Amino acid sequence: MTGLILVLLFLGLLLLGVPIAFVIGIVAYAGFFMLGDVPLQVIVEGMFSGLESFVLLAVPLFILAANIMNSGQISDRLISLAVAMVGHIRGGLAQANIVVSMFFGGISGAATADTAGVGKVLIPSMIKESYSKETSVGVTAASSTMGMLIPPSIPMIVYGSVTNVSVGQMFVGGILPGLLMGASMMAFVGYISHRHAYPRHERVQAKEVGRQFLKSIPPLLTPVIILVGIIGGYVTPTEAAILACIYATILAVFAYKTLRFRDLPEVIYDTIKLSSLTLFALATASALGRLFSYFRLPEQVSVFFEASFPYEWMFILAVIVLFLFVGMILDTIPAIILFVPIVLPAAEAFGIDPIHFGIVVVMCLAVGLITPPYGLSMLLASKIAELSVMRSIVALLPFVIVIVIAILIVAYVPEITLWLPGFLE
Repeated sequence: MTGLILVLLFLGLLLLGVPIAFVIGIVAYAGFFMLGDVPLQVIVEGMFSGLESFVLLAVPLFILAANIMNSGQISDRLISLAVAMVGHIRGGLAQANIVVSMFFGGISGAATADTAGVGKVLIPSMIKESYSKETSVGVTAASSTMGMLIPPSIPMIVYGSVTNVSVGQMFVGGILPGLLMGASMMAFVGYISHRHAYPRHERVQAKEVGRQFLKSIPPLLTPVIILVGIIGGYVTPTEAAILACIYATILAVFAYKTLRFRDLPEVIYDTIKLSSLTLFALATASALGRLFSYFRLPEQVSVFFEASFPYEWMFILAVIVLFLFVGMILDTIPAIILFVPIVLPAAEAFGIDPIHFGIVVVMCLAVGLITPPYGLSMLLASKIAELSVMRSIVALLPFVIVIVIAILIVAYVPEITLWLPGFLE
């Protein structure tokens, strides 16, 4: 009975439009209150203990690095390179949108930063070149989901913190799935571009492509520095995030001179606002996770999954459906904290590698950024394009199907995820 009341409370607060972090906190408080014999200070202890991780300090730092890159207009250089590389293909600007999202995902680690930074430039440009608003929003929002897969990735940092899996291994494991997702979207965009006769740019000479590449090398080195530092054991993920912030500042302030020192306080303030929301959601999710443990929910769910889905392929499909649904109503970070500890024991019982499992989970939750009702990347892109949410949802449905197909391929062909990490063992 208690569980039913808490579920109804959770759904009711969501329908009322209460921010998800507060919804989780209220449900956690109500749950402990209904237990009666548990002191309510456990909620506060759970919130603080959820943040007591040196790895999690990387979350606001990577957000800061992304904000510095955006404010320093570094994304403009990446866009120029992407257009030079693929602009001559039919639907060249849409293809460049996807390519630049791959680049930007390797810098920011946040899908929403990609949507905001790239979308403000490319959505108006695409509309000006006769692309429909629906296509412009669909390509921009869908391609930004790669920011959760191509390292560095904030959700992977949180997953590593929750499961004690190597963040470096997760970063490397996300490279090929991220590229697969990008290639799938490029193939789909190629199809619709030929169907609608979208324009293409004149082919750029190899010399010009090389010139744009040289100009873009400094920002493109960001993921290389991060990966080499973490994998080589020279720095922790948090120290790598600090290096990313310093490097982004050097590029924006000194090298490109597109950001002034007096602009930094505003960038830092914006980072604090965004990080506080993210980390507060993480804290309340940790408290609710502790409530789950009082009800022995992880053990019960693990037994349920093992009994209901006796074969590995059935279990994997159930996990995909679960996290696709969870991603629709929860932000990525609380979703990982709440549900991964519950489902992971069953995955381990089937012998599923935790790195492979984590990549599949992150891919599924990424879809939540472009599906209602949460759909933050979808909302950002539709706002930039001044397109109604309903039309944006319809525009994104084909991209959701493409991404889900990519998820199924990654889920049932684990070598795609584990091949690169295998070289590091």
